[in-house]
Amino acid sequence: MLRSVEQQRATGSREDDPRVTELRSAVARLRRQLAAHPAEFPDRVIAEDELAALDAHAACGNPEIPRLRRSLLLIAGAIGSVSALGRGLGEVRDAVDLFGPSPRA
Repeated sequence: MLRSVEQQRATGSREDDPRVTELRSAVARLRRQLAAHPAEFPDRVIAEDELAALDAHAACGNPEIPRLRRSLLLIAGAIGSVSALGRGLGEVRDAVDLFGPSPRA
């Protein structure tokens, strides 16, 4: 019993952050869209793996912005030419942007 209370306390803060909730929702939607997309393309596995990594990173509760942006870049590179997934990718990008503005070179 005590263990479950500790787990709830440890996870409570990340679930209260609407940015994390939005990011995880956007990632889940894009993962479903990708799974339902019938066409195979060379970098599909990269996109699937990086979406899983992005979700896991967001689930930690305090994601590092450079890591989020790196994942977004890899996902965009992997599925960027698949126009059917463009909207979902845009939603993930918007959710990543909630954590801070994109660095400008």
